[in-house]
Amino acid sequence: MTDQESVKRGQIAERLKEARRLAGLSQGHVARILGLHRPSVSEMEAGNRRVSAEELAKLASLYDVSVAWLLREVPDAVAAEDPRLELAARELSKLKPEDLQRLLKLLAVMRDEKNEGSDG
Repeated sequence: MTDQESVKRGQIAERLKEARRLAGLSQGHVARILGLHRPSVSEMEAGNRRVSAEELAKLASLYDVSVAWLLREVPDAVAAEDPRLELAARELSKLKPEDLQRLLKLLAVMRDEKNEGSDG
């Protein structure tokens, strides 16, 4: 494997782990759903195991993300004209103030975890 392939596999592995965590699923849960052994999921997230196209499609569906996002073929940031932002704003406006505050704290924790993960 070339250095470039190794870097790409590592980047995909990071996305798989991030998507699973954001979906609130454990490796064991994902393994059961996909009919794999838990260490297989762990190895995929560590970049030590190839992920087939079929597995990638199943993981994207399970995590509710696109295959392109898992492959890092789309930008990390959401474009301002993305219709999901408008939907999110509408949903946020329906929350009680205390629930909105809890959500903002959760987002801050997620952002901090992501920044810590990219620092090392």
